Amino acid sequence: MADQKQMDQGPAVPREVEEKAKRGVTHVRKATEDLGSTAGAMAEEYRGRAEAMWDDTLHRVRSFQDDSKQYVRENPTKAVLTALGVGFVLGMIFRR
Repeated sequence: MADQKQMDQGPAVPREVEEKAKRGVTHVRKATEDLGSTAGAMAEEYRGRAEAMWDDTLHRVRSFQDDSKQYVRENPTKAVLTALGVGFVLGMIFRR
């Protein structure tokens, strides 16, 4: 009858093995939390870098646009002839 009770309860687990398993679970949870916080910090750092690059790119594009407008105002004939030449070359390329 005692053997039947032990079979119903499953195999007996020594107390120290159970404690080691609990410590292992605690360690894994802590490691997971550390990994998550580190990943979050790295993501925030890269997001900051990306925003800085994006701002720099927008500044350069706006500067280029302003310089282009100024060039066209100062040299309208050259700008029109250049646009015609580029359009002609692109038309020849895409026609084929």
